[in-house]
Amino acid sequence: MTTIAELPPGFADKVLSAQSTFRSVMDAMARPGSVRRIVPTSGAPHTMRRGTAAIALTLFDHDTPLWLDARMSESTDVTKWLKFHTGAPVVQDSSIASFALISDGAALPSLERFALGTSEYPDRSTTLILQVDSLDSGRSFDLSGPGIDGVATLQASIKPFDLFERLRVNETLFPRGIDVVLVADDAVVAIPRTTRVVNKGS
Repeated sequence: MTTIAELPPGFADKVLSAQSTFRSVMDAMARPGSVRRIVPTSGAPHTMRRGTAAIALTLFDHDTPLWLDARMSESTDVTKWLKFHTGAPVVQDSSIASFALISDGAALPSLERFALGTSEYPDRSTTLILQVDSLDSGRSFDLSGPGIDGVATLQASIKPFDLFERLRVNETLFPRGIDVVLVADDAVVAIPRTTRVVNKGS
C-alpha cells in the first residue's frame, strides 16, 4: 500500500508551474488543434501522463467533482495522489462531474452520460481529459471553427477511433456540449465544442 510519503510529488515550483500550465491550456482552447507543451510535474501516478497530472494540479480543487474511468479509479495511487494534491472529490455519477479523466479511450462511455450543461449555464458541462498515444503522428484530421484561420490539420493517434464522430453531437447541442483536452505525455491539444473535425480527405 502506498503511503502519503511515497506518493509522486507535484510541481517543483507550484505557483509558476501552475501559471504556465494554465496559460498553455487556455492557449490550446483558444487555438483548437494546435499542440501546446505544458510544464510536466516532478512525478505522476503510473496510469497518469505527466501532462494530465499537470492539468490536475492546475485546474482541480475541492469544488471540481471528478470522474475517473475504470483504469484510473482502480488505481489507488491515482485516487490517493489526486486527493492529496488537489482535494477534488471523485464521484461515481459522471453526469455531475466537472472533469473526467480518461486513460483508456477505447472504453470511453457514451458522451450523453456526462454533464452537457444547460442553455442558461452551458459552462456546467464535463470537460474530458483524454490520454492518447500521440499528438504528432497517426491519422490526419481537418479542424475548423472559432480560433482557426481556415482549416487546421492535426495528426494524432487517438482512441476511441470514432471520437470526432461522437463529438458531432455538439453541433445540435450548442451552446451546450462537451469540451475535450487530448494529452500525450507533456503535449496537449484542445477540441472545444465549437470545433468541427473530419478525417482529412474524407
